[in-house]
Amino acid sequence: MRSKFFFTTAAVAVTLLTAACGSTTTSTASASPSASPISSPVASPVASPSPSPAATGATIAAAADAKLGRILVDGKGMTVYLFAADKGTKSTCYSSCVQYWPPVLTKGAPQAGSGAQASLLGTTTRTDGKVEVTYGGHPLYYFVQDRQPGQTTGQGVDGFGGLWWVVSPAGAAVK
Repeated sequence: MRSKFFFTTAAVAVTLLTAACGSTTTSTASASPSASPISSPVASPVASPSPSPAATGATIAAAADAKLGRILVDGKGMTVYLFAADKGTKSTCYSSCVQYWPPVLTKGAPQAGSGAQASLLGTTTRTDGKVEVTYGGHPLYYFVQDRQPGQTTGQGVDGFGGLWWVVSPAGAAVK
C-alpha cells in the first residue's frame, strides 16, 4: 500500500512539473527546412523542453518505448540521444547543431534513475565550459522536435555529419 501511495504521489509530481515546464518558445533562427543540415523534414528549431541543468545533477533513467524497447530518458521523461559522429566522450555538436540537438547539461554529478546504470554515467566539459552528461562514453542530447515525454522523433535522423540514435540502458545506440 505504501509503495502504491509513493508511486501515485511521484506520478502526480512529474505530471505537475511537466505541465509547468511545458511551454516552448520559437527560436529566431532563420534556417529553412531545405537549408537545414538535417535530411528529414524538420521545422525551425525551438527551445529545448529540458536543456537546463538540474541543481543536484541531471537524472537519467530507462523507460519503455513500444517500438524501440527500453530507452534512456531524463528525469522528466524526455528522450535522450547519442550522436554517431562524436568520438569518445567529446561532443562535436556546436554552433547550429545545438539549435536542433541541445546537450543534456548538469550542475553536479548526474544521477542514475530507475533502469539506468550509475557506472555508465559521466560528464564531459564542453568548449563553452558547460558540463554535459555522458552515458556509456557518449555525450547525451535532446531533440527539439520531441516536445512531450516519450517522443522519439529524432531516432535515426541524419544530420550534422552523422546519425542520431536513442540510447539503450546498456549505453548502446538503439537502431
